[in-house]
Amino acid sequence: MTDVHSTVAADPRRILHWFDLMCPFCYVGRQRNEIFAAHGLDVVHLPFQIHPEIPPRGIEAGRREGAMYTALEQEAVRAGLTLDWPSRLPNTRMALAAVEWARLHRPDAVDRFIGALFAAHFALGEDLGHRATVDRHAVEAGIDLDALHGAFEDGSALRDLDQVEALGAEFGVRATPSWLVAGRLVSGLLPPERFEQLADDAVGQLL
Repeated sequence: MTDVHSTVAADPRRILHWFDLMCPFCYVGRQRNEIFAAHGLDVVHLPFQIHPEIPPRGIEAGRREGAMYTALEQEAVRAGLTLDWPSRLPNTRMALAAVEWARLHRPDAVDRFIGALFAAHFALGEDLGHRATVDRHAVEAGIDLDALHGAFEDGSALRDLDQVEALGAEFGVRATPSWLVAGRLVSGLLPPERFEQLADDAVGQLL
């Protein structure tokens, strides 16, 4: 289906990580990927639009109150991240397609691009549904806009996103963040010590 199938088969150290740029659990939990990396595991970041029903112009976000939001804010503090809840929720499909294109064609820039887009939504209050927002951060990450725009014009950017989302669905992804670790799907922002255990177990299977 995608290059990911072959890369996982070729190297069992690879972990698949599905995320959405508007998902606060994905934003504050990105350091969970660092736990895997510290164990010598290679994390492949795959976009997955968790709320495709959001219209192109986005929707009002509503109030953020309660224990879940307090816990997310505390996670952000521990991770050293700014979390300023945006007033609107964007349709992230175009931004996610741009990320997948960068993963395939500019792997040297994709991590920087993802980080900038997360910050755009959760720290800067920018609209990820606007092409200008995505373009600006693409340029700052060193991505060739002509090539990126060409992938949207010929449809390949969105087709590639469709493929990694279909791959996620094949493995049972229903929420973000989700990880495929040693053939097992793990979803949600579990405690760091649980990820330490998952990483240890994954490395143990390689021995």
